[in-house]
Amino acid sequence: MQPGDSRGVRLTRGVGACARAGGAVRMLLVIVMLGWLAPVVPAFAVSPETSNDDVLRVLAWPGYADSDIVSAFEAQFHVRIEVTLVDSDEALWTRMHSASPPPYDVLAANTAEIQRYAHEHLLAPIDLSRIPNRRRQLPNFQQLATIGGLVQDGASYAIPFTYSSMGLIYDRKQVPAAPRSMRELWNPRYRGKVLDFNSAQHNFSFTALALGYPDPFRLSPAQTLAVARKLIDLRRNLLTYYTLPEEATALFVQHRAALMFGNYGTQQVEQLRRAGADVGYVIPDEGALAWLDCWAVTRGARRPELAFAWINYMLEPAIGALLTERQGLANTLEPPRGVDTGRQHLVWLQPVEDIARRESLWSRIVSGDRPERFAK
Repeated sequence: MQPGDSRGVRLTRGVGACARAGGAVRMLLVIVMLGWLAPVVPAFAVSPETSNDDVLRVLAWPGYADSDIVSAFEAQFHVRIEVTLVDSDEALWTRMHSASPPPYDVLAANTAEIQRYAHEHLLAPIDLSRIPNRRRQLPNFQQLATIGGLVQDGASYAIPFTYSSMGLIYDRKQVPAAPRSMRELWNPRYRGKVLDFNSAQHNFSFTALALGYPDPFRLSPAQTLAVARKLIDLRRNLLTYYTLPEEATALFVQHRAALMFGNYGTQQVEQLRRAGADVGYVIPDEGALAWLDCWAVTRGARRPELAFAWINYMLEPAIGALLTERQGLANTLEPPRGVDTGRQHLVWLQPVEDIARRESLWSRIVSGDRPERFAK
């Protein structure tokens, strides 16, 4: 997908519906796990005959709103959910600007994007009293003011949901030793064996780290051009660019890729291992980008109280356990298993110096523009 492409996948679930074989059984299990929630928010129990006012429009990433989880919420609250999936920050941005106010009620976005949306007045403040499950979160995720961009002018605009590093994935059979740096992506040994994520912001930022720049989110014009030229050089090693984690897994396995920039982090590692790939995952010595995705409510939400109920539902232990089990992603309710976070150098995403400039250069890079055409 080119940066800024607004294509997404819309999944509309009927009340109590299931989309795949065995869905009814899974939905029942989820309902059993979550059924005791009913007394918490009885105000949302409306007539089973839903109207447009009883539709919750969710904008999310793959794996955040699986059909059985959605169906259990619909059955619990007697509403219908429309899920629209996106595969890049650029696509999310385009969706949020497709109408005014945004045609969604609740969305998932990383902290850097939350700052942008709040600054543009696209989000509504969250009534924290309506999210009682926040008390289940790890202490560092309860302190919203300590997380950049979530609190502005005393109002809270997002609730942490899941997070991951964006490290380097490698095939243990083709890469003799665990790589120490993202610079390994440029190793001529892996010509045609590298997969990269199609995103201007993240490519410029991780390459800036690889080049040793102190702030990958605030590049000078000269640094920006140096990064662009480095990304042009990376084209020699590329198999292709990917957007979705499922796509990356298929490409990695079918074409025997050796290295991949893991934009989805541990989620991709889990999928690859389930597909039979013998892969390793490392945090480079220079550090890895890391994202913290949060749930937020849009300014145009038709039923803010229903959006709050969705966010509270997403913080149920059963939902967090399913997220970790199915997607390999950490949840905000329990420490990640088998991860020594104290030894990892993680660089949390921040807004960048000039999004338009990065996206303009990136579109030329992925289209194959010649190096000499880039201004000095």
